[in-house]
Amino acid sequence: MTLKEEIFSLKNEVIELRRDFHMHPELGFDLPRTSKKVSDYLKSLGLEVQEGIGKSGVVGLLEGKKDGETIMLRADMDALPIEEKNSIPYKSKIKGKMHACGHDGHTAMLLVAAKILSSHKDEINGNVKFVFEPSEEKNPGGAILMIEDGVMENPHVDRAYGLHLGNMYPAGTIGICAGNFSAEPDQFGLRIKGKGGHGGYPHLSIDPIIIASEIVLGLQTIVSREMDPLDPVVITVGKIQSGDVFNVIPEYAEITGTVRTLNRETAMVVAEKIKRVSQNIGAAFRGEVEMIDYIFGYPPVVNDPIETELIKNIAKAVIGEDNIIEITPSMVGEDMSYFLEKAPGAFYWLGSQNVEKGLDRPHHSPDFNFDEDVLTMGVEMHVRTSLCTACGKSPG
Repeated sequence: MTLKEEIFSLKNEVIELRRDFHMHPELGFDLPRTSKKVSDYLKSLGLEVQEGIGKSGVVGLLEGKKDGETIMLRADMDALPIEEKNSIPYKSKIKGKMHACGHDGHTAMLLVAAKILSSHKDEINGNVKFVFEPSEEKNPGGAILMIEDGVMENPHVDRAYGLHLGNMYPAGTIGICAGNFSAEPDQFGLRIKGKGGHGGYPHLSIDPIIIASEIVLGLQTIVSREMDPLDPVVITVGKIQSGDVFNVIPEYAEITGTVRTLNRETAMVVAEKIKRVSQNIGAAFRGEVEMIDYIFGYPPVVNDPIETELIKNIAKAVIGEDNIIEITPSMVGEDMSYFLEKAPGAFYWLGSQNVEKGLDRPHHSPDFNFDEDVLTMGVEMHVRTSLCTACGKSPG
């Protein structure tokens, strides 16, 4: 069989693995079933396996025939605290938990890639590390803890690669760019103090909900009127919490939101502007506003230009040149950035949207699902990336 045929012969296996992970989602670092299944699978391939890296991460090491570079392939394992609404045979069996971002697919693809590469061990000069990360969805994610536990050493990782299923791109495409690939995801919180009172006597109170509403609108003027339009910034308020009774003006309100930028310097400027704008709006309405937290998220993912070209060349052999999309940076966050700070590499989207099948819902939605036909493409990308970098073969 050709390599493509060999991978395609395992299509049912990669789908079955994905569906098993999908039915049994686990959150954050609490991944006992997922981690064990990953570890057991890697051990069955005869790989050297480390468990408990970064609390609950798993690392498998494939040692090649001769000395050479060490390549890292990474997948994330955690799900989200979302109640699934899909009517599918493999719907989540865990109430309030769901794989709504594609991490179940990432894990399945990397496991099957490890299986294929294990059978090609004699063709590899160097090593391949298969890194399964916990808690990518929460800050701090698992990447930084895995690095602290030595995942980039023993042996030292020379290059790092990863992919993410993307329902914003058609199935069978790959989206990639050199340089900034994704944003820094920060979090902020504001606490507004007013003066509580009767809903029928608003003039005797200071309404924190009114102040909160004005702040939500005012924060958008930071983006539209205070920042360079060529330096992208997103400010999103995701939560406003205040009051308990319909006819009472409450004493306090709280706002929580996120800031997305492409560099830490811009993020620091935005943080100060959020504080100034919100406090001045509060004062204008006789209230008080306190910034109760500003948490700087993990850094942007930055793709190495040379490694980006390598991925493009490999993609030509997997999906064809016409299906490679040169994208602009995304304002989502990804802690793959920490790995790419330690070793050159690239991160890219594997398009998974299929409108005809109704598989076009956005990530993190309760009815998210993706086209499983792309899973073998992801496996092939991992396999060819490893073979090209670890033994010098051409992408084809």
